[in-house]
Amino acid sequence: MPNFYDDNEDLRWYVERGVDWDPLVRLTEYEMKAPDAPASVEEAVSGYRDILELVGGFVGDEVAPRWKELLHAHPRLVEGEVVEAPVVREVVEKLGQLGLFGINVPRELGGMNAPLLLFQLTQELIARADTSVCAHVGFHGGIAMAALLYSVLEGTTTFTSDPPRIVDTRFRELIEEIVAGRAWGSMDITEPGAGSDMAALRTRGELLADGTWVVTGQKVFITSGHGRWHFVIARTEDLASPNGADDAYAGLKGLSLFLVPAWDWGPGGATEGQKVWRATFDGVEEKLGHTASATVSISFERSPAFLVGERGRGFQQMLVLMNNARIGVGFECLGVAEAAWRAAKAYAATRPSMGKTIDRHEMIAEILEDMQTDIQGIRALAVSACWHEEVSQKVELVSRFLPLDPARKAALEAQQRVSRTRSRALTPLLKWLASERCVAIARQAIQVHGGSGYIVETGVERLLRDAMVFPIYEGTSQIQGLMVMKDTLLGVVKDPGGFLRDFAAAQWTSLTGDPLARRVAGLRLVALRAVRFLLLRLTGAKARELPLTDPGAWKAAFANWDPKRDFALAMLHAERLTSLLVDVAVADALLLQVERDPARADVLVRWLERAEPRARWRYDEIVTTGPRLLAILAASGAAASGAASTSASPLPSAAK
Repeated sequence: MPNFYDDNEDLRWYVERGVDWDPLVRLTEYEMKAPDAPASVEEAVSGYRDILELVGGFVGDEVAPRWKELLHAHPRLVEGEVVEAPVVREVVEKLGQLGLFGINVPRELGGMNAPLLLFQLTQELIARADTSVCAHVGFHGGIAMAALLYSVLEGTTTFTSDPPRIVDTRFRELIEEIVAGRAWGSMDITEPGAGSDMAALRTRGELLADGTWVVTGQKVFITSGHGRWHFVIARTEDLASPNGADDAYAGLKGLSLFLVPAWDWGPGGATEGQKVWRATFDGVEEKLGHTASATVSISFERSPAFLVGERGRGFQQMLVLMNNARIGVGFECLGVAEAAWRAAKAYAATRPSMGKTIDRHEMIAEILEDMQTDIQGIRALAVSACWHEEVSQKVELVSRFLPLDPARKAALEAQQRVSRTRSRALTPLLKWLASERCVAIARQAIQVHGGSGYIVETGVERLLRDAMVFPIYEGTSQIQGLMVMKDTLLGVVKDPGGFLRDFAAAQWTSLTGDPLARRVAGLRLVALRAVRFLLLRLTGAKARELPLTDPGAWKAAFANWDPKRDFALAMLHAERLTSLLVDVAVADALLLQVERDPARADVLVRWLERAEPRARWRYDEIVTTGPRLLAILAASGAAASGAASTSASPLPSAAK
């Protein structure tokens, strides 16, 4: 099999030219003052390249060829413990021997101290070989770094500045176990009856008289949830009023985050001690895809737990894990999509039909180019989102521990503000795009293969089954759409002047920029017009009353608008708006790449060829559809409300 890094020209472009490694390396290496730090950024990047080549060769030679074994390697529940298939244990252990479990963990805790972005790039390589293995490996280094970040934020990590290094951290045992390959972790959110609606969670955290905590409740659909370490979100604060109205602890505000070990070790520790169980594994799910990955349900019954940070802030803390996980899903989708595209391309190049191979037939050629273009668009968004998320987190760490001169500190804080804003905007766009397009790309691969693609033996249909979960887990596509829509519209309400400046700038560039910049600006204008349309409809304003040159008029229109009163039209069109903003975000990223490397113009042109008509269609859907369905929903809601009121009213006296 080929080396999955060496044969991927687009991925190699990012490593060689597309990533601004300098800030990442400097922040990761504590301003290049860390013990054992590379002598230069160039030396660090050379080491990252070596790691990618090592992983690319391993997964190409030793994981991808075993896809049939992995397809049938179902985990089982045996005497209360989840047991993985031997092939899964073997592959994962070998990946651990390459150092992947600690690739992004600081050296003083046993890791390689590489950037999170490098870890995510290795995840793409692994997912291309097998997504079940990728999903499991992701719950090693990712959980270890989340634990370190939580400890830093709560002030339980100690650090020396000369030389800069971590002295101790609250969750050292967890981190060192994961790096050594003796354990892994999971994030436990979903419950029976409470998936995307985290306010409905019922698992409880209880503070005992001795100051310790216990957790009680059941969590379901937990990926790699058969490990020792569980970050569990649980309710700790009771509502002051029965319906939670005007209650500080209503909904998400009453949740706290806990670290709960599923077991502790008896005398002798992990090497000789017996497991002392603190939780119960209830079952292992049989799934459509990801068949070698353990998805478990787990119950806690007054299980000893450790509060992470402040009580009542669990939702905000869980977002640290969820945001990184959503970016991780983007890279996981890339791996599956890459495998699907390459399988389709290879098959089409050898399958003769009507006097030529089918890759020479116009419709198949377009399908293959669509697949390639989507993958390159996803990768552009994934690298950008990951870069900004990592920079924003590592500026926080460096600023807390290192003495910085005022100018450097101010520069880092400015970069952090930018990166936080960009990460918040890009992460749901990436999750939505990667998830939705990965499913489409996997289906296209089956279509190119024809009847052969429907047969298990060819190995293509499993890619579609694996892809089907991506629009569901780590926040559904609909949840991502709602996040994008609310952030976008409320952002305009908060700063209408900024929106009008963006509108004017897009109009100007669409008329005066170079040809590609004009096209990107034109795409942005379509999205901005959709935003304007939704806001005008939601506020009840008429377009003629809100000129694009008068920020004061826009502020007045929003003065008495309550978005909680009726957001129905925007919620209906949330995914359409997200699609528009995705097309703009990818085009923006690719345009920046063209400015750095003119050879990237071909990628941008192919993206625009597809995005421009797609944007016009989405805009037309937004401005012409919706009222009919919303009227039906409003009528049915009113009828249901009336029926409930009638059933609750006293019976007539004659019927008593």
